[in-house]
Amino acid sequence: MSDNTIHVRFFARLREELNTDTLTVEAEPGLTAGDILSRLSAKGGPWAQLKGDQPVMIAINQAMAKRGSAVQAGDELAFFPPVTGG
Repeated sequence: MSDNTIHVRFFARLREELNTDTLTVEAEPGLTAGDILSRLSAKGGPWAQLKGDQPVMIAINQAMAKRGSAVQAGDELAFFPPVTGG
């Protein structure tokens, strides 16, 4: 049986504020990283920040991606806050 899920990971403050580091999402044809962000933010509460004013960086299979990037079954989709430095 094949894995028909997308593995979603959260890093840094997102992991802490969402109180989870991983979850899985059912893969669908044409699904994008932005679609998953929208679905997760619709859960409300701390999840709403995923569509809020603060930008969220995206990586698919450890490569930087954009909201419009397609995700497929077996992919690892990661969300993390922008890295700041001084």
